[in-house]
Amino acid sequence: MDNASFIASLLAGAAAGTSTDLAFFPIDTLKTRLQAVGGFFANGGYFGVYRGLGSAVVASAPSASLFFITYDGMKGYSRPLFDQLMPLNSQMAETATHMFSSSLGEISACMVRVPAEVIKQRTQTHKSDSSWQTLVKLLRNQNGEGIRRNLYRGWSTTIMREIPFTCIQFPLYEFLKKKWALAANCDHVAAWQGSFCGCLAGGVAAATTTPLDVLKTRLMLSQTSVPVLKLARKIYATEGWRTFFSGVGPRTIWISAGGAIFLGVYEAVHSVLA
Repeated sequence: MDNASFIASLLAGAAAGTSTDLAFFPIDTLKTRLQAVGGFFANGGYFGVYRGLGSAVVASAPSASLFFITYDGMKGYSRPLFDQLMPLNSQMAETATHMFSSSLGEISACMVRVPAEVIKQRTQTHKSDSSWQTLVKLLRNQNGEGIRRNLYRGWSTTIMREIPFTCIQFPLYEFLKKKWALAANCDHVAAWQGSFCGCLAGGVAAATTTPLDVLKTRLMLSQTSVPVLKLARKIYATEGWRTFFSGVGPRTIWISAGGAIFLGVYEAVHSVLA
């Protein structure tokens, strides 16, 4: 990746992440409260839906920039490798490239996103604490598990959620863009067309990975570490299988609309800078 492409991915990713989080934060709050132990109204209901916005905004730009720098960079590096591994199937090589690159992008972004998510979700379900107060409590290490464990609680489950999500979203997003461009007999789709493709791809990925999102939310809200499988069995035994799809409506709506803005803004800014 040359300097111009690096800067384009950096700035386009930052703009995309910040605009999406600002626009759809209330829906994310409603989704978190639906998934939390005790249910929606016990965790705040419709009040204070912007609680935790500070941590989200601070992390939006760097996490999205990290994702797109890694994603765009790895597409160029890994495509020749997959072409060699799959010489007879160009479409499969392209899909594998997007899955591999987006997975590495998500892992990079989670270095920033996970601590911000922990702070954000605890603030969303707390009736008085601000994002700063939540951060201070985590840094005090009151549970004795260490600052790293407190800030990165739910790291493994977030990765477990993000990799399947991105392996569905980005290959589908790139496939839809490619087909639309071919149908229109042009090299690239317009920003609004990329936005529509992002909306559809994001909705499909969001609905499919909701159970993993529920587990991630419960782990981040837990005061102590809990093994993922043990938590899943406990939820199934005490609350039933439908709990794994708690918040599927808000999550799908939020990520569908968010995907439209996120990838639409990215396409628009990147086309100007690249």
